[in-house]
Amino acid sequence: MVAIILTEAALFRASPCTDFNGVFPSNYLHCPCFSSRFSLSHTPFLEISLGNKTLKKHKKRILSSGVVSSGLTDNGITKSPCFSSRFSLSQTPFLEICLGKKRLKKQKKRIVVSCGVIDNGIIDKEEIEFKPSFDEYLKAMESVKEKKQKESVIRRKKSEEKGKFGKSEKDKCVESSDFVEPIKKYKGVDGGGKLEFRMVKNQKRQSIDEMVSMEREAFKSMDGEAYDKPRVTKAVMEERIQKLAKGLNGADIDMPEWMFSQMMRSAQIKFSDHSILRIIQILGRLGNWKRVLQVIEWLRSRERFKSHKLRYIYTAALDALGKARRPVESLNLFYAMQEHISSYPDLVAYRCIAVTLGQAGHMKELFDVIDTMRSPPKKKFKTNIIEKFDPRLEPDVVVYNAVLNACVRRKSWEGAFWVLQQLKLRDQQPSITTYGLVMEVMLECGKYNLVHDFFKKMQKSCVPNALTYKVLVNTLWKEGKTDEALLAVEDLERRGIVGTASLYYDLARCLCSAGRCEEALKQMGKICKVATKPLVVTYTGLIQACLDSGDIQSGAYIFNHMHQFCSPNLITYNIMLKAYLDSGMFEEAKQMFFKLLDNGNSISSKSDSKDKVFPDIYTFNLMLDACAAAKKWDDLEFAYSHMLKYGYHFNAKRHIQIVLDSCTAGKVELLEATWKNLARADRVPPVPLVKEMFRVQLERGDIAAALACVADDPSAESQAFSVKFWMKFFVENSDQLSDGTLFRLLQEVNQVVARNDSRILSNLMASCREFLRTRSTKLGRIHSETALVC
Repeated sequence: MVAIILTEAALFRASPCTDFNGVFPSNYLHCPCFSSRFSLSHTPFLEISLGNKTLKKHKKRILSSGVVSSGLTDNGITKSPCFSSRFSLSQTPFLEICLGKKRLKKQKKRIVVSCGVIDNGIIDKEEIEFKPSFDEYLKAMESVKEKKQKESVIRRKKSEEKGKFGKSEKDKCVESSDFVEPIKKYKGVDGGGKLEFRMVKNQKRQSIDEMVSMEREAFKSMDGEAYDKPRVTKAVMEERIQKLAKGLNGADIDMPEWMFSQMMRSAQIKFSDHSILRIIQILGRLGNWKRVLQVIEWLRSRERFKSHKLRYIYTAALDALGKARRPVESLNLFYAMQEHISSYPDLVAYRCIAVTLGQAGHMKELFDVIDTMRSPPKKKFKTNIIEKFDPRLEPDVVVYNAVLNACVRRKSWEGAFWVLQQLKLRDQQPSITTYGLVMEVMLECGKYNLVHDFFKKMQKSCVPNALTYKVLVNTLWKEGKTDEALLAVEDLERRGIVGTASLYYDLARCLCSAGRCEEALKQMGKICKVATKPLVVTYTGLIQACLDSGDIQSGAYIFNHMHQFCSPNLITYNIMLKAYLDSGMFEEAKQMFFKLLDNGNSISSKSDSKDKVFPDIYTFNLMLDACAAAKKWDDLEFAYSHMLKYGYHFNAKRHIQIVLDSCTAGKVELLEATWKNLARADRVPPVPLVKEMFRVQLERGDIAAALACVADDPSAESQAFSVKFWMKFFVENSDQLSDGTLFRLLQEVNQVVARNDSRILSNLMASCREFLRTRSTKLGRIHSETALVC
């Protein structure tokens, strides 16, 4: 065996001549790896001369290694393809051969070459091929890791020793500072007080655990946390989305932004297009349109969230706003969609905004949307060279039906003809829904003959549906043709078309307005089969139809009949109470009012309050107005006291005239009850009530109570109690106020003003003096004239 350590220069460059002095077997070996010829002596190896320089002592050898295994021939010379030079081998044991023309110090690269020479001089190629071993690689990486850990521990110990012994107490730096701190070092007179700046650096210490965590991925265990977390199923994710949406719906709408973000992040949801879309859809079904807009704003502020279906999210928000009947917010969101190419509206978005604007009756904005639909974008978007972005679309039948909805609200029959003209230009036949909406437009505009014409025209091309029959029944109701309306519904049933609840409801109201209540109640069986609203709503509508036609008896009959199937609600009671009062049936209204009050007295638990109906402020106002108009002051006092008892407060605009009229009639109890109620609620009484209470107390002779009424008035209301106001008050009540009462009032006011100056009382005193002087002058003139006559 021959072991040779070669440098890179010796391996890849051939040297012209190289002489060796070493200990080898005394044979010559020819290898093609070298172009030089080697001569080996029998003397022990001391140095090797390469070219013109000499290599003596090599402490570090980072050289290439070659192993030659060869069998010697008869003549002692062996040729090998590994070396192109020829050299003689001595008998002395082999030590080492160094090749290189320059002194070797530090070489980072290692080239390992292994070649084997067999007996026939041919080198086995498998010996040359590099066969890496993963175990050896891990061992090498582990050694590098251990070396780094040892070096970090050594550096840490050195820094600690340096900080403990190498510095004085004044020169020690604060470990938490990373800035350059100027340190003033004052010396003696010779030093001159120089200012020295020291660079203070605090090296952040990292523990061994942190160093290990920053190592290469090869050292990390594959049994990590990634395999411990189970995959979230679609059902679990949907449950989390539902929980988040319900939590957002129940939260305060004025919650701060940071709390909203915290609630969104704590839901453990991967915010993708699907999850955001589901949240908006759920909030839209719940009717929380404000929260939908808040989710959209939060989505815009998240820079990390990259949406690939932003148009779908905005379209879902448009649908939610449309269901909540918020046309202004929908229009603002629609304009925001046009700012980016990823959210530019498509046909579905145009349909959503068109239906919303049409139901609200915004005709001008709807036509602006149609113009935007047909025109290119106002903003230029950056697109690829090959891609062509052309979002222009033509309105379809859904958009034109939205225009007809707006025409119904605006009562514009011209818009209906414009829609039919546009459909004709596109060679498109109007659908059944389109015909029904056109008929509804003509009904709202009062063109009943056109309704019948379009109904006949529709029958030629398609079969009418329940919507068109509903419009036809309403048209016949307006025309007063009740029998024709019945025949139209019979024709619908003969054709096998299932009628809707609204159709039978309109037919029943038509019969009620004609005074045919028995026939109307027969329609209730058909309504119950297809109705989705409670029966009390249907019965209330029938009662209202009877009352609108002036038939109070039929309304009362239906009201009594409905008790067999359902209980009337508060709206039903208020409708009947108003009908009785307007018809002059005060006793019937009074009995119904007492029945409502008895419901409040018979409550013993919370379950009883769910089934009972109690009067509200509208009920009390109806009774108060009726009692005041009929001048039934006792009933008025009874209703007013119960209103305050039920927790409804005094309304100055509604109740002040009633209180003043009752005081004029001698019922001071309402005024006193109102005064106590305002004092209990810490409210300022209106000026007319203060004036009336002052008059009542003066008539009673209670001067102190009368002054207390006006003395407690705040300074904001003091301008109303001027000298002119008090003079007018004395003139109006001169018959009820005697001179003795006025003199005692003047005395009391004078004493109070002397102790505490008050602008209101000063005006009162001045007016009282002027009034007494005027009255005395007038009385003196009357006495003198009487004496002259006598």
